[in-house]
Amino acid sequence: MELIARGRDADVFALDESRVLRRYRREGRPTELEARLMTHLAACGFPVPKVYEVTDTDMVLERLTGPTMLEALARRPWRVRDLGRMLGGLHDRLHGLPAPAWLPKRFGTAGDDRVLHLDFHPGNVILTGRGPVVIDWPNAGAGDPAADVAMTMVTVGSADVPGLTARLGRGQFLRAVRGGCGTDPAPRVQEAVDAKLADPNLTTTEAAWLRKHAAAAAGL
Repeated sequence: MELIARGRDADVFALDESRVLRRYRREGRPTELEARLMTHLAACGFPVPKVYEVTDTDMVLERLTGPTMLEALARRPWRVRDLGRMLGGLHDRLHGLPAPAWLPKRFGTAGDDRVLHLDFHPGNVILTGRGPVVIDWPNAGAGDPAADVAMTMVTVGSADVPGLTARLGRGQFLRAVRGGCGTDPAPRVQEAVDAKLADPNLTTTEAAWLRKHAAAAAGL
């Protein structure tokens, strides 16, 4: 099989022109729950890849054609505001969906839990011919939309991005996300920072940024 993408937790292999195999590198990942959620979201009209099959650490998914939002930002940096607002709008679309009862609580509310992605960054949005499609749902949970937006802010803000131009663009992007999203992340920023610091895949540079900027993260 041809390896076509590699993330922090999983590898993606081409099966044919219409399907890919997403394989986690370790057991215990919630593939069945992830597939169930993606199927539920598709039925609600939210843009996710079609799920064909799930077995243990493997998921057979629809093969998507197009760059990630991150790749689009690198190729066309002048689109930073447009793409940031697009990501903010995707947050609003997702958070308009009540969480199903079987979705585990994370950053819960008093009774109005919504579906949260919790790893909603530009690398997890594919810009296809039918529009943006959101991938990689293993961290998803039910809870407060402010936490999801806060996780995006701290994930993108702490990402180890080289170069002054890229760092300046990141600030513009995050401001555009907030401009395109109707949810204020401030009440959940510290919880998002704490959750991100517990991520075993975090780099030393990312952890240092989080500790330094935790108090100001909501204002990015």
